[in-house]
Amino acid sequence: MPFYVHAQDKPDIADQLAELSEEHWSYMDRFADGLVLRGPTVSDDGEEHTGSVHVVDLADRAAAERFATEEPFWRAGLYREYLAAPVVVLLRREPAADVLYTLVTARWSPQTRTPDDTEQWLSAAEADGRPSFVAALVDDDQDRTTGLVAAVRALPDEALSLVQPLADRLAGGPVSLTSQRWQRGGRS
Repeated sequence: MPFYVHAQDKPDIADQLAELSEEHWSYMDRFADGLVLRGPTVSDDGEEHTGSVHVVDLADRAAAERFATEEPFWRAGLYREYLAAPVVVLLRREPAADVLYTLVTARWSPQTRTPDDTEQWLSAAEADGRPSFVAALVDDDQDRTTGLVAAVRALPDEALSLVQPLADRLAGGPVSLTSQRWQRGGRS
């Protein structure tokens, strides 16, 4: 089952991130076959690391919690918090390297999931090309949506407007979205 794991950095940790980067890479190498999406969230100018995003196929929630808490940056105390939530991947294209994307996220009260909720939006997104990854956060039974995560090759305002109709449909009404810059990660 794929899980969305997002950790937010504590302030002023750039030097420690650099010192532990090889440990981080080695840890992630253990999960390489199951990594669906990976990369850092960054400041608006793309210069500062602000967090870490992974969508990784794991056995269950306990494995997702271990993935998050055994990660070297977490163990060193560099993250202030993390989220680990199961997802249903709706759209998956390989993001381009060295390009800034916008990571669009939302959380809402659980809503019953119906498969046809997304078909029209996904058809348009396929043709559009800017959305590279979209997943619905779901409950452990995968029958209710609890949020959304999307990586969109667009500036934040444009990315938000592209994702808003899908988020509103999945949430059963208007929902507030958040955005931050993101880029594809992984070893070069």
